[in-house]
Amino acid sequence: MGTLMWHQIKKNTTIKTKKNNAINTNTSSTNALLLLVVSSIIIQGINSFTVCHKHHQQQKQHSSIITLLNQQQPSYGLYEVQEELITKRAIYEETLMKDKYDGPIQTNKLKGVGSGGGGFGGGKANASALRAQGKGYAKILKKDGVIRIDNILSKEECDIISSFVTELRAQSDDDDDNNNNNGAFAEVLLRKNRCDLTMPINDITINALNTILNESTIGATIESILGKKALLYEFSCLMSDYGSNRQNIHPDTPVYNNDNSIPVLYTCFIALQDVDIDMGPTLWMPNTHTLDVHTAFQQEEQSSSNNNESLSPKDQLLKTKPHVLGTLPAGSCGIFDSRLLHCGTSNKKPDSCRKVFYVSFQNPKIGYPGNPPSIRPELKQMKDKLSLDILKKELTAYCNPKKKGKVDNYPLIDTLMNSMK
Repeated sequence: MGTLMWHQIKKNTTIKTKKNNAINTNTSSTNALLLLVVSSIIIQGINSFTVCHKHHQQQKQHSSIITLLNQQQPSYGLYEVQEELITKRAIYEETLMKDKYDGPIQTNKLKGVGSGGGGFGGGKANASALRAQGKGYAKILKKDGVIRIDNILSKEECDIISSFVTELRAQSDDDDDNNNNNGAFAEVLLRKNRCDLTMPINDITINALNTILNESTIGATIESILGKKALLYEFSCLMSDYGSNRQNIHPDTPVYNNDNSIPVLYTCFIALQDVDIDMGPTLWMPNTHTLDVHTAFQQEEQSSSNNNESLSPKDQLLKTKPHVLGTLPAGSCGIFDSRLLHCGTSNKKPDSCRKVFYVSFQNPKIGYPGNPPSIRPELKQMKDKLSLDILKKELTAYCNPKKKGKVDNYPLIDTLMNSMK
């Protein structure tokens, strides 16, 4: 999911601290100035990563950066310094939060409107049943900020998508080495052993989208909150390999105009395999998608009014708010509000790769939501045309064999497929 564009810094900037270094200064004043500039760049980058711009304690960052730059590493890039600082903060947050683990995220049960998500795994549901379920899930989602819905994709569909993204990743890695990835990789917080692989439009992804938006209750849930003109904002697959580090807690977007009543984005994470606790499941903190929580989250200085004077309001929040983990079976999903505090945890399971296929929709009544999208350039350019109602209509036409062949039934899909060949 979108983050600051640090890859240019990583590729183009290196600090060497041994003799014959790449940056050779002759006076202590020049060294001091350089260090100050480097520190400022890194701090600004780290703060931008999480949208809420006060994500780390600046005095501690300065001293940590100075320590890292003086460790006599033969070659140490700015991005590596940043990643190490974020990782250390994430480990500290994990310690803070250990007593408030509320278990795996539980399936949300609806009363009187049936259960399951529809889709391949849940059996077909008619349109009226999906709308009723969507309204029920939307009510919970608005209140808690995150819900779990099972049986969105079948095991077979998950396997097809999983094989596809594995092959696409390998191909995109090769293209990236040749500086020709065509926007395949989006920026992601802590890239080591983790990637955000944007999805093209082809038969596999079209069928998956049709199941998600038309045959499961996800489309109806999104529509109940954002309306039928909700805009496709992200379409990607998060992949975290063994050895990927825990991210620090963050929201994807701020509270828009400081108004809790204005939703920004909703993201649907679908597990492509059974996710156990060692595979680095997503951590969500329910009921943290509000302005008062965000205000506390940005306060990093200790307060005399705090019950625990050793902690800042931010750390006190993390220490006292419950959290759940997305240990989902294949085909199940977690839908969450972009303002909700969350993070990816560390993958500690050898030879594993957690793959999360996801789609995000934006409130059509707002402007830039505050987070760059993980989406192919071809889709981004057509964003204003890719509303939920048009997508559902075109997906139905494309995936219905009786109507296939009439190009005017799915002109956007046809255009996108041709542009991505």
